[in-house]
Amino acid sequence: MKKKFQCVFEGIAKAGNPTLLNEIYTELYITEGGTGELNEEHEVRQIEAASRKADRAETSIRQEELFQLPAGRQEPIRTVMTKGVAGIGKTVLTQKFTLDWAEGKANQNIHFIFPFTFRELNVLKEENFSLVELVHHFFPETKEAGICSFEDFQIIFIFDGLDECRLPLDFHKTQILTDPRKSTSVGDLLTNLIRGNLLPSARLWITTRPAAANQIPAECVDMVTEVRGFNDPQKEEYFRKRFRDKDKIRGIISHIKRSRSLYIMCRIPVFCWITATVLEDLLKSREGGELPKSLTEMYIHFLVVQAKVKTVKYDGGAETDPHWSPESRKMMESLGKLAFEQLQKGNLIFYESDLTECGIDIRAASVYSGVFTQIFREERGLYQDKVFCFIHLSVQEFLAAFHVHLTVFTSEVNIMEEQKISWFSGLFQISPAQLYQSAVNKALQSPNGHLDLFLRFLLGLSLQTNQSLLRGLLTQTGSSSQTNQKTVQYIKEKISENLSAEKSINLFHCLNELNDGSLVEEIQQFLSSGRLSTDELSSAQWSALVFILLSSEEDLEVFDLKKYSASEEALLRLLPVIKASNKAILSGCKLSERSCASLSSVLSSQSSRLRVLDLSNNSLQDSGLKLLSDGLKSPHCILETLRLKDCSLTEISCKALGSALKFNPSHLTELDLSWNKLQDSACCHLCGFLKSSDCKLQTLRLMNCSLTKTSCEALGTALKNNPSNLTELDLSGNNNLQDSGFFHLDGFLKSPSCRLQTLRLENCGLSEKCCEVLGSALKINPTNLTELDLSHNKNLQDVGVFYLHSFFKNLGWRLQTLRSVLRSSVL
Repeated sequence: MKKKFQCVFEGIAKAGNPTLLNEIYTELYITEGGTGELNEEHEVRQIEAASRKADRAETSIRQEELFQLPAGRQEPIRTVMTKGVAGIGKTVLTQKFTLDWAEGKANQNIHFIFPFTFRELNVLKEENFSLVELVHHFFPETKEAGICSFEDFQIIFIFDGLDECRLPLDFHKTQILTDPRKSTSVGDLLTNLIRGNLLPSARLWITTRPAAANQIPAECVDMVTEVRGFNDPQKEEYFRKRFRDKDKIRGIISHIKRSRSLYIMCRIPVFCWITATVLEDLLKSREGGELPKSLTEMYIHFLVVQAKVKTVKYDGGAETDPHWSPESRKMMESLGKLAFEQLQKGNLIFYESDLTECGIDIRAASVYSGVFTQIFREERGLYQDKVFCFIHLSVQEFLAAFHVHLTVFTSEVNIMEEQKISWFSGLFQISPAQLYQSAVNKALQSPNGHLDLFLRFLLGLSLQTNQSLLRGLLTQTGSSSQTNQKTVQYIKEKISENLSAEKSINLFHCLNELNDGSLVEEIQQFLSSGRLSTDELSSAQWSALVFILLSSEEDLEVFDLKKYSASEEALLRLLPVIKASNKAILSGCKLSERSCASLSSVLSSQSSRLRVLDLSNNSLQDSGLKLLSDGLKSPHCILETLRLKDCSLTEISCKALGSALKFNPSHLTELDLSWNKLQDSACCHLCGFLKSSDCKLQTLRLMNCSLTKTSCEALGTALKNNPSNLTELDLSGNNNLQDSGFFHLDGFLKSPSCRLQTLRLENCGLSEKCCEVLGSALKINPTNLTELDLSHNKNLQDVGVFYLHSFFKNLGWRLQTLRSVLRSSVL
């Protein structure tokens, strides 16, 4: 049966893809939590955010291992969800998974893999099927083989493209169905299958774009994975595989890196293919001309390449012939109209009715698909009606911008005026400068950036240089340099306003499309000369600085605010950079509770990568830390190190902090609260977090915090309950701890699970009695401690020191380390 399916699966896997299966390789990463929050941001924003993150040391997983039980997990994995933006490689991964199984390369314990796409299932929206009938319908080989029951087989169902689902999936009101031979609607059938009511022994793999992930309840998903596309080394590897000439490869990679917008987009494998297709053609045919350095130029050249393919391959012409015939012009105009109208509706796949509305004869659709295979791809289910899509959302957005530009400037009808529901419903017949300014306003009003890329393309098409590349297809509008300058100036005025980082960054990309980099060049000159004075920067220049830092090829590993300005104003201006950094050093920068409110929003952001936050030596006070704690308890907070040394905190702060960390205890590994008048009650508030089994804290510093034996009693109990993670404890400067306080740590130190390596008890009012207790504890558990500081404890006296010295001498190989510490700290 498997061999019978193999040729079918090979056909599915290889038909219609712009790249071969083995040409695209993207890694799967296991992500934490459930399906995640609804992410409605434009996917280019998501790609740009991902490009600013270092490739984290997260768990990668090979596709053939998807359903294997990971170490430490007891329950089997039934349902896997894989997220990823359009064109990132989700479908290719499912096809490779299926083909490897069919060819006997992987998962040979599985009897059947049944790959479905929601595009195919959508066609059956009005029909009823049982699960057995649905499988027979798509895979008649099973019916021919007389298989009418699947309970005794190991089966994987693949459902590709949840974001394209037009079926009602109601996980709250759907009637429970357990019989795989009973008919119901396809939506109810899938709901029961995903819930586990139907065929609970089967395994499911669902792929989706992030915005649609929450259609499936988190409790129905056992593991969430993510396809992130190409990281930087993989981008370069792609071009090395595509081109053979080493000098040419170096030139291509160098050129793409110089254009940050192109380099970011290359995270998407399909865009790598588009770029390689264009550059391959240009390097073969150009005579000293420049390679495209903006997205608009790249997509214009892409259309030209496809026109050449039609001319040479289908019309029998030569590459030097005119690219655009009346027939191909009409084709592109129809595709542009389809792209524009469907983009307004939010549709990325199209059916016969959608094409008919745009005046496209369904009988001619195969010509569109066959001639412009890489612009507009026909998708066909195994036995279902045809559906159509562009190879990537960005291609649809480019053609939509092309349609707007073409219609506004060459037609007597303004489509933007005609549209009853339109992005530009308020526009009338206006001047080009007003048109572009209104388009900028519309894009800024979009909360999720859904018009960001469309705006870039629309502005890019306003340049005469770009219009000349499409001569024969696009009539040159004669837009003057004065019009473009007005548009540039308007964008700069908008950048000066208080925009979000994402909107501001897109406007800088728009300036790049208009060949204006003056703002960025000003700041780059200041940075290179060392004369950057943030006190004199305008709002627009601040935004330019943020854009430069976020667009830098260098990873934002450490951000030190003092490098720019040790002020709260600078922090608030550079907040997007902090959000994209791994480590933020903000110590001694005169910060207040106002900063804490902003930093709290950073910590709770799903896209933040901040792991180390140093706020020491700022007068944050209790009110500030309360605000910060709201971010710390967010499930999206991944902070590992928090330093709050000398921040004017009291027990009130620790109550909020302890509650937040107890709510989200699994990431923090270092906490420094030294030089704050916390007192005993504050320490008690932290103990709920410390005793949590999910607490992973390794370093705890409480120097000079006005603690007494009461604190040690609570601390000792908490650490005894959870002793296995803490490796450094600093209680120095709490001179009221005394022996009675230290005695409470005895149980923790004696625990066989105790891993403490550093213990600092400088100036804690200790006597020789503590040395006996410490020696006794270390005798029971002597294998980890490597640093001990008992300095400035006057009551230790010689007797205590000699006792410890004698004890350490018996440790043999550890003697030298501990003796040197004792000599410098005690004698």
